[in-house]
Amino acid sequence: MNHYELLFVLKPTLTDEETKAQIAKIQENITAQEATIVATDDMGMRKLAYPVEKNERGHYTVVYFQAPGASIAEIERLLRINEEILKFMTVKYSNKKEIAQFSKMAEAAAKKAAATLAKEEATAIEEAPVSEEAPVAEAEASVTETPAAEAAEASTEA
Repeated sequence: MNHYELLFVLKPTLTDEETKAQIAKIQENITAQEATIVATDDMGMRKLAYPVEKNERGHYTVVYFQAPGASIAEIERLLRINEEILKFMTVKYSNKKEIAQFSKMAEAAAKKAAATLAKEEATAIEEAPVSEEAPVAEAEASVTETPAAEAAEASTEA
């Protein structure tokens, strides 16, 4: 099994859901070719060096994987067929120094993905209690208004 890095650029006109779906589709294509994905680095939207198909920007993603050499031709064929991909590049790591660098980059991408996932979960947790606290605050406000209203009624009766 050889070590590979696949960089691809998706069209900027895709929504977030479509972008995630395309990335998942490409990962499925890679794993279907008897490859194992080591890490994925979603670099996000970036400016292109030059316009490609009248697009100034693109969504960059890097996938680090191990695969047999014969499967690369099929993976690249599937990437050429996909109309949502502006550009792609596959790099093979062959000697020991390159493989060591591959391992470092894959670990860094995995850490970055874990940190991003943790950040998204923390944001989701912070947002959830805010929506729950609003009804509690309204209930407390109505409780504090009730004794004041009762006192006002008592003073008007007397």
